[in-house]
Amino acid sequence: MTLFGLGLQSDKSVDAYARIGTAAEALGFDVISVFGDLMYQPPLFPLFTLAARTSRVRLGPACLNPYSMQPYELAGQAAALDLASGGRAYLGLARGSWLGDVGIAAQPRPARHIREAADVAARLIGGDARGYEGEIFRLAPGVRLRYATARPRVPLLVGTWGPVTARMAGEIGAEEVKVGGSANPDFAPVMAGWLAEGAKRGGRDTPPGLVFGAVTVVDTDGAAARRLARREVAMYLAVVAEHDPTLEVDPELLARLRARLDAGDDAAAGALVPDDLLDRFAFSGTPAQLVAQVERLVAAGVDRVEFGTPHGFDPLTGIELLGNAVLPAFR
Repeated sequence: MTLFGLGLQSDKSVDAYARIGTAAEALGFDVISVFGDLMYQPPLFPLFTLAARTSRVRLGPACLNPYSMQPYELAGQAAALDLASGGRAYLGLARGSWLGDVGIAAQPRPARHIREAADVAARLIGGDARGYEGEIFRLAPGVRLRYATARPRVPLLVGTWGPVTARMAGEIGAEEVKVGGSANPDFAPVMAGWLAEGAKRGGRDTPPGLVFGAVTVVDTDGAAARRLARREVAMYLAVVAEHDPTLEVDPELLARLRARLDAGDDAAAGALVPDDLLDRFAFSGTPAQLVAQVERLVAAGVDRVEFGTPHGFDPLTGIELLGNAVLPAFR
């Protein structure tokens, strides 16, 4: 059965997260993720609020990165969320974007960084105090978390668009791999192939679950929803479009889009996004239009669909429309 999640931007109040968490659980969503985008609230704050207002859904950051945060901090945050949620946390790791804006000019060897960070975090959460000597990270023997964890392992989600990191995630036994910012069914079998190759290399029978998540705007006025989605997706499209090997996006279009984003004119940037490109990088339109998009992803082998911010003209109204008019088509 296909699983469904919500992806939240970390820009809301405590009350807003509480309302969303209560509604999401009642509506039957399986997972709530909070983005780790630069200069927004740290994901742990909304995730703790969500943990207190839910009892069933899985919770986690999608994603943290091992360039701005050391593995022992990643382990601590994942273990703390797992305690707060009664064993419902996952740890999401990815290379990260826009880090040059805060002085992290390069993110070399992302697959190695993520692999070692995941390994160190798993050792600490699992109580392994033997130490660790990696190519990038290390733990001295005897270093351990100074408190009891909820579980000996917190499930791992790896965010990536690329074959090297995808194969690595399959090899080390990540529970899920997320393609963030895509609704393109043509890319799903390509990513699934990379995950299967990695799992085989690691001697594993089952590859990670495949998650696709993207900007979502649903409304009974489909045309209005798609206009807003264009504006919302422009920022992400400028980053991820070139990573999809199944698409050839006009470089001049991307250059014009980035120029408008740099000028602070998000509406003008969004107006440049054509319909066919919008459908590959966002879920948008009426509930029936979203059902059709999700059907194509499910047929392509996607295990979980994550509907991302802003969800609708009003977030809670959009989430309720997703839960009442989209999810029932798959249950």
